Amino acid sequence: MTTTINESVDKNVLTKTDKRKIIFLICSVLLFSVMNGTMFMIAVPDVAKSFALSPSEVSWVVTGYIILYAIGALMYGKLADIYPLKYLLAFGLSLFAAGSILGFFSPNYIMVVIARMIQATGASSIVATVFIIPSRYFPKERGKVLGIVSSTMAFASGIGPVIGGFITGVLNWQYLFLISALVLITIPFFWKWMPDEKKKEGKVDILGAAIIAIAVATLLLFITMVIWWYIIVSIVFFSLFAWRIFHSKNPFINPEMFGNAPYRTTVLTAFLAIMAMFGMMFMLPLMLSEVNELNALYIGLVLFPGAMAAAFTGRVAGTLTEKQGSKKVVFIAFGLMMTGFFLISTLIGSPAWILGAVIIISYIAFPFIQTATANLISDVLSQSEIGVGMGIYNLFNFMAGAFGGAVIGKILDYNSTFTINPLAVAQNHATIYSNVFAGLVILTLLNGAFFYFSFKRKGSEYLQ
Repeated sequence: MTTTINESVDKNVLTKTDKRKIIFLICSVLLFSVMNGTMFMIAVPDVAKSFALSPSEVSWVVTGYIILYAIGALMYGKLADIYPLKYLLAFGLSLFAAGSILGFFSPNYIMVVIARMIQATGASSIVATVFIIPSRYFPKERGKVLGIVSSTMAFASGIGPVIGGFITGVLNWQYLFLISALVLITIPFFWKWMPDEKKKEGKVDILGAAIIAIAVATLLLFITMVIWWYIIVSIVFFSLFAWRIFHSKNPFINPEMFGNAPYRTTVLTAFLAIMAMFGMMFMLPLMLSEVNELNALYIGLVLFPGAMAAAFTGRVAGTLTEKQGSKKVVFIAFGLMMTGFFLISTLIGSPAWILGAVIIISYIAFPFIQTATANLISDVLSQSEIGVGMGIYNLFNFMAGAFGGAVIGKILDYNSTFTINPLAVAQNHATIYSNVFAGLVILTLLNGAFFYFSFKRKGSEYLQ
């Protein structure tokens, strides 16, 4: 009889000390993984200056990373349904560290981009597995652990630009690679502290994986570069993938998963919510630079309290998810988002310290929405589907971030002659920022209505 992954975990009962060690490890590497993305966003101008690059050329430092990070999250998610997590993490962290070391010693821009892509291929194993670990190893404390994971992501997103700006200013942008290389230290601890598991029966549809990878890559290229032939290629490959999963004996993704209405609703709700949140995070530095005339260091300091608040409220989000249920926490997140977006829309043009205070409200919504939706997905999927299900969830979240930034970036190119929010104090070009935040309030309200009525039609048992 074949031993499954879950059975092998049961044989290695985790003590409280073991659990603390695993949580500390996954949060540590997640911090490096998320920071690695946000730190380099601050360093892009310095990279361009070092190699005399145009904005479109230097954008591959970020674009290439995002594409492989998103695809990797899906691939590792699928592999996690078959292979032990400690193997996947050891492999991924090794790649992450190798890319980081290569990046530090890169003599030219091509090697920098290659190093960033190797980093992304490894770092995506982290974000893929940290959302699976709570369901597999902490079933009774899943909500709390997901809350800690989500707060770590929020904190890393906020602290990354601050650290990136400091290191780039004091040393050089290449030293950002050395920060990420530190994950190499954690590999022996993962190997020692993670439970021993047996490989589960099954295999990966390599052709299906290649097709979906091309489909996702070209979609993200279209979103970030707006070159129309990319979307045509993406549609063709998504169509091929749809045909493949219905005609393969061992599909990369079981088509029955898409027939799971609660799962579909949760993924789409998370997509729209994360799109709004990342749209906000994309917009705030631009707004503080243009309207408040702050430099990179002061922008980081204005955003830092929000990131810290999100980090401290993650545990609260996890506890509420366990006690009140995922549905209620989703609505709490929507309430925080709408309140924060409305206040920012109203106060754009005010002193930076006032904006820094109201930004906190929106930032703390991040661990609430991510904890609740991830926990809900764990509830509506079977254990054999958690890996690929979480992979799709993470993939949609990354696409939401890219899509939100691209759409809002285009909107900000225009000036507005009217104000949607009647209470707004914004003037001149600041008005467009106020209107976009007002639009995010409306989007969140519609998303909340969609979530409520979709689940209501499917029965109250899914709303616990």
